Amino acid sequence: MKKILFVVSVIFCFMNMRCSDGDDNHVDSDNLLIGIWVEPTYNGEETTYKKANALPEQDYGILFKGNGDMVERSSGWCGTPPLVFFDSKGRWELDNTLVTISQEQYPSDYAWRIVSLTKDELIVKRELTEQEKDYRKLMDVFDEIYKLSTSVSCTDASNWTFTAYGSKACGGPQGYMAYSKQIDTEAFLQKVEEYTNMEKGYNIKWEIVSTCDLPRQPKEVVCVNGYPVLKY
Repeated sequence: MKKILFVVSVIFCFMNMRCSDGDDNHVDSDNLLIGIWVEPTYNGEETTYKKANALPEQDYGILFKGNGDMVERSSGWCGTPPLVFFDSKGRWELDNTLVTISQEQYPSDYAWRIVSLTKDELIVKRELTEQEKDYRKLMDVFDEIYKLSTSVSCTDASNWTFTAYGSKACGGPQGYMAYSKQIDTEAFLQKVEEYTNMEKGYNIKWEIVSTCDLPRQPKEVVCVNGYPVLKY
């Protein structure tokens, strides 16, 4: 009698798809994103993936599990053969068409915007995270500073000086930048201060870490082929 009950229980389990062997890679769900995606092909800003049954041993692939876990298999940023592939684990969330991915290692966070999704094909477009948007704003201000500092050719070093800029997460400036006394120095130094304060806020907001060594302070500026060079 016990054997009959056991067999009936097993049959009922498989009929209702409630049995689990501990592998939640493939979950009975209406979410077509769940599963393994491989063979990325790039077309401008869009990337197309194909559905697979397993992560490839020596190629890129990403697994979205039904419990919110994810695994990305890649060779990292190294493009020099022989490539060594490894797994990066993390979590994923889906909000409408936005897939947010948080990994345990670099790059820690990034996002995809789903362009098209079927059971066999996934097309996504890289979307900036809030941190990346803040960083882009920071770099826009830095570009303004750099353009001002290089707007005058360096022909007479006596017309040049330098200033500290930026803020390391551990404290102190990121470095030093030369600038000409012939430009609007007040506007330039205000822009440098703006950038430095922005970076301080960025470091605090996103919990950035850095080394605590301080950059060497230059002694002078010299002109080399029309460009200012800091001398230490």
